[in-house]
Amino acid sequence: MGLTSKETAHRRRKVEVLERPQYGWIWKPLLVLLVLYLVVTLALGIWWSRTPSHPAAGGEAALEQADGEMATLAQVQATLQTLLDKPGGYLRNDIAPPGLWLDNMPAWELGVLHQTRGLVAALPSLVDGTADGLESAAVSLRGNGRNWFYPSTEHHLRRAIEALAQTSAATAREDSTGLANWLARVATDLDALGVQLSASVGDTRRLAELGIPVESLPEPTPWYRVDNVFFEARGQTWALRHLLTAVRQDERARIEAAGLSDAWDALIVELERSQRRLWSPVVLNGSGFGIFANHSLVMASHVLKARDLVRELSDGLAAESAAPDAAGENATTTSEPPHATADE
Repeated sequence: MGLTSKETAHRRRKVEVLERPQYGWIWKPLLVLLVLYLVVTLALGIWWSRTPSHPAAGGEAALEQADGEMATLAQVQATLQTLLDKPGGYLRNDIAPPGLWLDNMPAWELGVLHQTRGLVAALPSLVDGTADGLESAAVSLRGNGRNWFYPSTEHHLRRAIEALAQTSAATAREDSTGLANWLARVATDLDALGVQLSASVGDTRRLAELGIPVESLPEPTPWYRVDNVFFEARGQTWALRHLLTAVRQDERARIEAAGLSDAWDALIVELERSQRRLWSPVVLNGSGFGIFANHSLVMASHVLKARDLVRELSDGLAAESAAPDAAGENATTTSEPPHATADE
């Protein structure tokens, strides 16, 4: 009987060892390190996802101090510097957590980079004289925004900033054709952006209120990309709001002469409204006056209103630029010798 009890106890201990293996002490610190790593990356991800309110150089205060330098050039440099100096730096090309896990801030960076590229490409038609660094800056910004291996996107951004710094003595041209053409391209970008945002709206009936032809919209945006489109729009409108403020400082006399000051102010206000604080932790796609908002629909409304104002500015500046040419042609016609009428 005693032998049987010993065998039973020995067998029970074997079962307990098999069912409850002893891994030792090493798994406890590893688990603590894993938890700490996840908490730190989560906190960094939240911090890095906060969009800056002003460019790195200090917004309008920096523009007022840009004596002897085009405010537009100073603002472009500040915008590019913001992509490098904001919390987390440039995240779109990150290959490690937490940047690898984020998508809202990289989409925002794409929007900022898109509008900055467009203005840098248009700068040769906006400045007077030879601007050697403008073409170099435009070439530096044409690369893939996801490059992480040398030369990385950060390297190209720094080269573009250095190239723009070489043209600090440039002045605005007297002809407004280049400005009108750039605004026309901005209007095209905003129109395409409005289409993308509209495709993200779940309830297409709401789009009729904005005058958007539903039948011409692309395929609906997948639910997991709705926030990407929204934050790309936030990035584009953020960049435009600050770039247009700088352009107005350089072109104030021409804008006032064309009677477009009110429209320019209205455009800045509309872009500022698109940057209002997003209180929800996620981009919502609700409808109407329901419990959940429709952030894509609200953003589409601001973007399309801004598009209409940009078109108005572009048409007004184009007409103002064409007016002197028409006057010159009329002067040439009226200065013909009187014998032309006598022959009739």
